[in-house]
Amino acid sequence: MMRLLLRSLAAVTATALSLGAGPAVNWNTAIGLAPDGAHVLGNPAALIKLTEYASYTCSHCAVFAREAEAPLRLAYIRSGKVSWEMKHLIRDPVDLAVAMLADCGPKEKFFLNNAAFFARQNVWIKPMLTASAAQKARWQSPNLVARNRAIAADFHLYEIMATRGYDRMTADRCLTDAAAAKRIGAQTEEAARLGVDSTPMFALDGNVLAATYDWSLLRPQIDARL
Repeated sequence: MMRLLLRSLAAVTATALSLGAGPAVNWNTAIGLAPDGAHVLGNPAALIKLTEYASYTCSHCAVFAREAEAPLRLAYIRSGKVSWEMKHLIRDPVDLAVAMLADCGPKEKFFLNNAAFFARQNVWIKPMLTASAAQKARWQSPNLVARNRAIAADFHLYEIMATRGYDRMTADRCLTDAAAAKRIGAQTEEAARLGVDSTPMFALDGNVLAATYDWSLLRPQIDARL
């Protein structure tokens, strides 16, 4: 009788544990905001906190995005081991306009906006080489609204935003958001105070990594901390 009772208890316990376990969390769906407005993907309590400092006019940043995002998401972020914080480091007015559009809308859209701009960088950035002197002068206007609208038109950024579900009115609202521009500028200033002077650069758990500019150099340093 005692043996039968123990078997029954074991079966009930196993069933309860099975029901209580639930499906594993996919942390790729968790997006938050840091106090400075930077976007964070993944488990807020992740063992490893990766910070990327990036510029949209930086070709090496686009290469990193193509090489690293898929393995980062699948092998590190999904399980909750690593979180990924993306901070803007602004190098020029074009960079700022793109950053303001990437940040446009709800936080859940940011990482796909970010991926869209890096994926098409080699196309939209072409006016840097072909623009007239008059166009380049408009990109340097001290008026944020006029400058950003000129950049968005000349670099066909409105079209990229349309593929992401944004109409022109919404994109313009984000391009004219002075508070957003100030917030993004503050991220750049903070990066400079930390010694970040080029892009892409990375920090792990708040410590800026020296001589680490691509996925092949970053990945072993993440693995060493797991």
